[in-house]
Amino acid sequence: MLSSFGSIIALLLGTAFLLAGSGLHALLLPLRGQFEGFSTASLGLLGTAWAVGFIGGCFLAPRLVRRVGHVRAFSAFAATAAIVALLSGIWVDAVGWIILRIFTGFAMAGAFMVIESWLNERSTNESRGTVFGFYMMVTHASLMAGQLVVTTADVSTAVLFMLTGILFCLALIPTAISSAVTPAPLAEVSLDVKGLYQNSPVAAIACLLVGVANGAWGTLGAVYGAEIGITTLQIAVMMSIAVLAGAAGQMPVGRLSDRTDRRYVMAGAAFGSALVAIAIFLMAPRSGAVIIIMTAIYGLMAYTLYSLAVAHANDHAAPTDFVKVSSGLLLLYGFGTMAGPVLAGVLMQGLRPESLFLVTAAAHLGVAGYAMLRVSRRPPVPPEEKEAFNVLPAERAATPQALMLDPRADSEEEPGTASS
Repeated sequence: MLSSFGSIIALLLGTAFLLAGSGLHALLLPLRGQFEGFSTASLGLLGTAWAVGFIGGCFLAPRLVRRVGHVRAFSAFAATAAIVALLSGIWVDAVGWIILRIFTGFAMAGAFMVIESWLNERSTNESRGTVFGFYMMVTHASLMAGQLVVTTADVSTAVLFMLTGILFCLALIPTAISSAVTPAPLAEVSLDVKGLYQNSPVAAIACLLVGVANGAWGTLGAVYGAEIGITTLQIAVMMSIAVLAGAAGQMPVGRLSDRTDRRYVMAGAAFGSALVAIAIFLMAPRSGAVIIIMTAIYGLMAYTLYSLAVAHANDHAAPTDFVKVSSGLLLLYGFGTMAGPVLAGVLMQGLRPESLFLVTAAAHLGVAGYAMLRVSRRPPVPPEEKEAFNVLPAERAATPQALMLDPRADSEEEPGTASS
């Protein structure tokens, strides 16, 4: 028992280093790019490139892992991420960074899928919920810690790129010395858009649009902060507090959705997010404190939407289809994150920095409007027939393999058979 727990701690430590490196790199690139005078549109493409690589990794990484094994594959993924981070500090070029960002997304998808399969292998039916909860805590804490590291050095130097590389290399150590046995092959993923839409039109459309909004904010939020003149520390706090507020808001919002039609809750949260975004666009605040407060309120509502959509979809799906449905929605979310940064980058470059929030507002209004439209088309699921709400990460670090850790996943399903 203690041996099993120790190996899980080691794997979570590796996850923490990966996420810290990923959070630092994702915030550093737009800040350095803005300092170098890169166009906002090109900085938006960094997010799109990352999403392309990440989605590609979700599809292709299982094949690579089967060919060379989990340990070697993970080492290759982490080393690739470290090399790309260091190259980014040497090759300071917008086009070069966009190309390199694809490789980072691919490496992160593969690395997280390996760690998540290991965690799943070391978890029992009794401990799965605890492990999943720890994994969510590590996800949020490490991302925020990585983002705050950007305040420790000047973004115009290569120091932070070196720190990013070090964090990715550190992720290798806990995994290399872990006593965890080689897990089962990674689950293959596929995407059945028609089936997802037929199961829950609201969830399918919402995940796509939430991806657009979160992709735009996650990629260009730092650029918005830099362009309006707030400090690097305030930018890091702004980006972190939005995620933290979203994590804090998930349980109360989720419990409310357990007691009523989730579509009303989804529409309310989406409409609230849109109102805050429109207020930021119209008011154009320049005070760091005001901006942090407003973006915290935005994150409180915006980062609950993905979990609400997945819960609503699973209310209409068979319990044995949890992994299939949830991983499919995750991929739709990923496709949304490809589009959001491009749209926001073009608007911010053509209008003003606050135009970022026009994209998020449009996406959230789309979620709210479509959810309310579907209320009149389909009766609500009775509360006693609903799946209990569970927190899911709305960040891009999640992969379909992580869903195997969720207590709602069918424990009798054979690893490697999950599809979406």
